[in-house]
Amino acid sequence: MSDFPPCPLCASENTYSDGTLYVCPDCAHEWSPDETTDAAETDGAVRDANGNLLADGDSVVLIKDLKVKGSSTTLKVGTKIKKIRLVGGDHEVDCKTDAGSFMLKACYLRKS
Repeated sequence: MSDFPPCPLCASENTYSDGTLYVCPDCAHEWSPDETTDAAETDGAVRDANGNLLADGDSVVLIKDLKVKGSSTTLKVGTKIKKIRLVGGDHEVDCKTDAGSFMLKACYLRKS
């Protein structure tokens, strides 16, 4: 068997080395060996702008004004958000504010 890591996108074990990159023939994804160590370090944990781990039910504060797409609403800096819920995807935090329900990126939040 080969000692190559599985594909980070499709988790296929069918991977091979092509020069300095690993290649997955199933999904055509190419990645460098350095990326595999970064993925192992994050381990799916969601961190705020200061690097603190976030969990379901935490309270957070916005660190930047965020314009809401498709609306004239703006979420202001310093807005406290209670009882967050962590979800998968690029917008990791699902929450409710006075302006409505939003999905936010953790890089714009600070744990309070």
